[in-house]
Amino acid sequence: MLAAGVALGVVLTAPAPGLAAPEDDVAAAEAAERDLVAEVDRIEAEVTAAEEQLQRMTVEAEAAADAALVAQAELAAAQEAATLAAEELQAARDAVAAAEDEVVELGREAYMGSGGELGGDVTVLLDSEGPREVLERAATLDLLGVQRAQTLQEFELLEAQEEEADAAARAAVAERDAAAHVAAEAQAAADARLAEAQGDFDALSAEKAALDERLRAAEVELLRLRGVAEAEAAWEAQQQAEQAAAITVQSSGGGVAPTTGRVTSCYGARWGTMHYGVDIAAPIGTPVLAPAGGVVLQAGPASGFGQAVYVQHDDGRVTVYGHVNQFFVSAGQVVSAGQRIAEVGNKGQSTGPHLHFEVHEGGLYASRVSPIPWLSRQGVSLGGGCT
Repeated sequence: MLAAGVALGVVLTAPAPGLAAPEDDVAAAEAAERDLVAEVDRIEAEVTAAEEQLQRMTVEAEAAADAALVAQAELAAAQEAATLAAEELQAARDAVAAAEDEVVELGREAYMGSGGELGGDVTVLLDSEGPREVLERAATLDLLGVQRAQTLQEFELLEAQEEEADAAARAAVAERDAAAHVAAEAQAAADARLAEAQGDFDALSAEKAALDERLRAAEVELLRLRGVAEAEAAWEAQQQAEQAAAITVQSSGGGVAPTTGRVTSCYGARWGTMHYGVDIAAPIGTPVLAPAGGVVLQAGPASGFGQAVYVQHDDGRVTVYGHVNQFFVSAGQVVSAGQRIAEVGNKGQSTGPHLHFEVHEGGLYASRVSPIPWLSRQGVSLGGGCT
């Protein structure tokens, strides 16, 4: 945008030598310029306010979606724990069943050892109500040798393990059910937040587009009023110069940036919520690249992001690429550094075409950290815009 009230190295066209411009014409031109400068300032302020409101809505919508995604990740972990606990319980039950068979065999051997005659001791064994009582009575009656006595200890241990496994399985199921409830509530809250914001978001986006066009027209007219030849072309050149001066993502030392563009938002707390990534504005279709090799965990629809790609790297960290227009990888696919995995888009809740980039440590949604240190290790700089 033009700096309001600052001449761009040009002045109003001077009158030809020998021809005096009427004072009223000069005064009128100066008044028109002042009015137009004021109009540019006013529209710029409205555009800035609209941009900030759109960014706030995006951050808040992404935060709601984050909560739902975290809850889903915790649910998946709880489901896995419940499945493992169930498998361990079944293994413990199988071991107890095998031990019971061994106890039955001990009773049969005791009976055979008596020559088939049911002596008092053997009768005591056979009158036992279960394998455990058989072993206890046999040990008391000194009918077992050392090796068989160990069977009693092993059986008792297996029973204890079965009880522990049963308790763990019940606890895991309870945690899974609780996680499922939390996940459902978080998703419902995220859906409600997105639905609530969508109408306002669309209206504000349309208002900003109209303001942008009015600002462009006012700035071009101001250039004409100041005597700039080819005002349209001059305005375009000014815009390009401002974009070039903006903070951009840069690669150094052979590093691969996730995309090329202008940094518009950094990692950190904003508007009372947490922005867990870095936003990089770029035209729709701009390539999104993997900064390092890894394996694709997910690629597809993602609440808040519209569409996203998740890649786990060799160091265990997971990188997230949100709002993508298209993705070119699938879950389980191995990708290399520099490989195109998606393209910049404007899907989901977004203030305009940009890439939302995150870094997770300890697993997906376990701990989301500032992407700056990880990008720096890959040889990528955000131009000093984020620390």
